[in-house]
Amino acid sequence: MPRLALAILSITSAGSAHAADETEALSTVVVTGTRAANRTAAESLQPIKVVSAKDLEQSGSSELGESLSRLVPSLNFPRPASSGFTGIIRPAQMRGLGPDQVLVLINGKRRHTSAFLNTNVTQGRGSAPVDLNTIPVSAIDHVEVLSDGASARYGSDAIAGVINIILKDDAEGGQITASLGQTGEGDGLRRHLNADAGFSLLGRGKLHASVEANSNDFTNRAGLDLRNVGAPGYGTTTYRLGDPQVKNAKLLVNADYSFGDGLSAYGFASYNQADGDTWDAFRNGRASTYDAQAYPEGYRPRLHARSVDQSFVFGLKGGLAGGWKWDASADYGQNEIDFSTRDSLNRYLFRDTGSRQRDFDDGSLKSSLAVYQFGLSNALAVPGLANPVSVATGVEYQHQTYKESAGEAASYYGTGVEGFSGFKSTDSGSFRRDLVGLYLDLETNFTEKWRSSLAVRHDRYSDFGGSTTGSASTRYDFTPQVAVRGSVSSGFRAPALAQQHYAATASALNTTINAFQDQRTAPVDDPVARLFGAEDLKAEKSRNISAGVVLQPTKTLSATIDAYRITIDDRITLSSTLDVQNTAAQNYLVANGIPRGLYQSIRYFTNAVNTTTTGVDVVVQHRYRFENSGRVSNSLGYSYARSRVTEVKPNPAVLSQNGLTLLRIDRRDQYGVLTDSTPRSKLSLATDYSYGAWGLRSNLVRYGKFVAISNTGASFDQTYAAKWVLDLSASYRGNHWEFTVGSDNIANVYPDKRNAVNNPGDQNVRYISYSPFGINGAFYYAKASYQW
Repeated sequence: MPRLALAILSITSAGSAHAADETEALSTVVVTGTRAANRTAAESLQPIKVVSAKDLEQSGSSELGESLSRLVPSLNFPRPASSGFTGIIRPAQMRGLGPDQVLVLINGKRRHTSAFLNTNVTQGRGSAPVDLNTIPVSAIDHVEVLSDGASARYGSDAIAGVINIILKDDAEGGQITASLGQTGEGDGLRRHLNADAGFSLLGRGKLHASVEANSNDFTNRAGLDLRNVGAPGYGTTTYRLGDPQVKNAKLLVNADYSFGDGLSAYGFASYNQADGDTWDAFRNGRASTYDAQAYPEGYRPRLHARSVDQSFVFGLKGGLAGGWKWDASADYGQNEIDFSTRDSLNRYLFRDTGSRQRDFDDGSLKSSLAVYQFGLSNALAVPGLANPVSVATGVEYQHQTYKESAGEAASYYGTGVEGFSGFKSTDSGSFRRDLVGLYLDLETNFTEKWRSSLAVRHDRYSDFGGSTTGSASTRYDFTPQVAVRGSVSSGFRAPALAQQHYAATASALNTTINAFQDQRTAPVDDPVARLFGAEDLKAEKSRNISAGVVLQPTKTLSATIDAYRITIDDRITLSSTLDVQNTAAQNYLVANGIPRGLYQSIRYFTNAVNTTTTGVDVVVQHRYRFENSGRVSNSLGYSYARSRVTEVKPNPAVLSQNGLTLLRIDRRDQYGVLTDSTPRSKLSLATDYSYGAWGLRSNLVRYGKFVAISNTGASFDQTYAAKWVLDLSASYRGNHWEFTVGSDNIANVYPDKRNAVNNPGDQNVRYISYSPFGINGAFYYAKASYQW
């Protein structure tokens, strides 16, 4: 596989041995990680990767997160297969940390998070991340990825880095694109249509609108069902293991308008509706006589989610005396997800009433974020300094809400509907909090060769208190070709309202006492959770230190190498499941007024661990123009991130006093999900070659090995080998049209299968959900685009 890829890359790079006089500079102006004007990516004090719209559109994927992960080595966007709703609302990770430890901005404004809380055993477990796939790729001009801590500038969440999405703002022109693709196995048909166009607003402003629609079929890589000889479905493929079925529609409008005299308005609004279906395990009637009676041929519960996401930003900016500039804005975003289970059965509703109800409303989750900002900036002359100091200061107010609504009673009656038991009325509730933040940001060039920045910020939350963070960055250019840079910073991540208040209760029948008992994921203020050691969540606290070298031997070649270390204290995780059926636990509950036999198990979120992540990021970019007018652009990226749990907090004192033991986190989380279930290393090499109207692009990615850890014991752990994945496409452009054909994963590479210890007979669930590139194999596609 590597030899094939390198051969293709060498072909695309072939050409004249002499460069033309005309060259292209790597000098994109960036706004992320700095408040100084006209700072380019090559001049940045911290590592920033700029991804253009063209780069994003080159793959066969219409998903922003997946496209970014192929182009940014430190970013991962796993494809969890058949992992409940996690496959529909997918998390993005940076530097191997959690999805909620990456801050997402649009035009520099904080993006609201999804209402979904991932409690499944996949990457990002326990997080409520931003859903990158709500943003239409056709609306994006470029993306700036800052790989460094930035809480001192932006507040909570920016521990691993920042993804700042810069929107198109052209006043004219546009395009419309249609694409169609399918996997090599003949499933997973993807249909995609997008368009964007710019318009002038009375010669004083501009408006750019983008729309997208997608319809993606499911994929299935499950093995044969060999569980019970003679049972329904035996010897056939009854499971569905792969991508979910998803349909969505997206709209985004970006505009600005100048009133004159330095006063202007700006804003953007977005809307996304996504409907997704994934499937739970096939019920063959052997686990329950009620299944066999209601569905003699067996059944496969279908989990459905409808996510509605909307946001808007409006701002005004202008100038004051003395060169001061001001900016005032209001930002609101919300996400609501309705959950339902279809083609299923509530076994005990059927037993007690005879009802064979198939479809159930399981309830909903809703979150919102309102942000109000006022900022001032200026470049001030300071005695004793050769250059002005860029000063930025401001105040920010946020209002956050979270709401959980119960499903219909039939969805949680008895043991609940098979597939996804609905939220109970006792789980529901509405929650809110507010925060006020103040920041100060300074940056200057002490000399022509030495520049530095200093930032400090204080945020005070209404529910858990305040946090003060700071950062200092510096860079020294020995020559125009060689520079060194470094930064130190502190950061934090506030506990999400979902982590504090999410509740889910499943029930199981205890045949010994002939009663239903609760298996509860409890909020931290739940009385029973408090009895078993739950405490108010604290903010995660981080310390980042990085040092790097910047090389730019020519105007068309640049390289950066940045090493870093990130320590996080009081990291928030989902605890292990505490079995409370034993005599000591039941006696303890009774002594505290809780009737015997009500609870079977309980778990909750906790500041359980401290972690350390060390790594290095390498980026090399080169552009070349041949004498025959051909052009080639190469980008090499390498990321290595090693995370370790350095401390697990001791058993809660209240449990130790009563002879009870709670594992703060599972073995699977400590040695896997938080650490080595994400590949430590990732290497990417992208080559874009064009000659006249023709273009050829390749993107080769090596995903390092990863480990699946079992709670059962080390004998069930499995290491999955590193894999090379090659994407290849060819295009032709002419007379406003562009046609592209290509393949993602053209060599049809799959992750290793689960071994015989974990999956005897290679049946049903053949692949693990941790694979960083999915389990679909090759995907082939064609695109047609018209531009004006």
